[in-house]
Amino acid sequence: MTVMICGSIAYDTVMVFDGRFKEHILPDRIHMLSVSFLVPQLRRNFGGVAGNIAYNLGLLGVKAQVLATVGDDFDPYETWMRRHGLSLEHVRRIPDSYTAQAFITTDLDDNQITAFHPGAMQYSGELAVPLGAGISLGLVGPDSRDGMIRHAQQFADAGIPFIFDVGQGLPMFGGQDLEVFLDQASWVIVNDYEGQLIQERTGLAPEAIAARCRAYVVTGGAEGSRIYADGRVTEIPAVRAERVVDPTGCGDAYRAGFIVGLTRGFDWPTTGRLASLMGALKIAKHGTQSHHFTADEIGERFHAAFGYRF
Repeated sequence: MTVMICGSIAYDTVMVFDGRFKEHILPDRIHMLSVSFLVPQLRRNFGGVAGNIAYNLGLLGVKAQVLATVGDDFDPYETWMRRHGLSLEHVRRIPDSYTAQAFITTDLDDNQITAFHPGAMQYSGELAVPLGAGISLGLVGPDSRDGMIRHAQQFADAGIPFIFDVGQGLPMFGGQDLEVFLDQASWVIVNDYEGQLIQERTGLAPEAIAARCRAYVVTGGAEGSRIYADGRVTEIPAVRAERVVDPTGCGDAYRAGFIVGLTRGFDWPTTGRLASLMGALKIAKHGTQSHHFTADEIGERFHAAFGYRF
């Protein structure tokens, strides 16, 4: 089974603020915000939704194709991807541009403030989904507006089931745009904040969104996640992490686990639990691609957490 991940490849500059944003951002002064956060910790990681999901799928024994655009500064990331057996067949360099860059500041409550430079990602709409590559499942993640619209349409026209993961691309789309995606996608995954915004922009309740696709998934971090499918809601518990270090990339790890559940025909509880486990394994490590587990080790962790094997 070939999985195609359409989305960003990016460098993540992650900074940790040793405090809480809420103690420095005054609600009655939000219209004239001017704040500065001292960040003693700083790391530069390999990231981006497509890169992160492909990396996590590799840990689970699934080889994914990545459809993405990158810049002149891609060499270190390319070396990393090759070292970990990640395909570069459909990754295109855009001359005279930077690879997308995310600058993420995290506080002690795991809240995040992110600034994002799209760089080469702005040209992702020039790429076409390689329909002759035997793709059986796709994902459309945060990318350029044109890229997300085009790739979703191409999957839909080809009859290829895909996950719609709007993520940080949400500000680019209004209610009508989102309804088109909901009708095209087979599965929709959002976090609770994104889900609330989609509901406000479309006027659709979670059950109505789920009625337009095979499943609507809402993640809530430490509160677990909910899968709306088949006319009911499956509550997925959060897996207790060994330690909570860095939430960046946990959603991408979750999505990789979810994809594996789909490709192997797991039921919704098992699919959601594997996804939840992947998020917990990631959060215990700094960076989005620094956790290392074999597929067998992940299987043992699943058994320890849930008392049965997938």
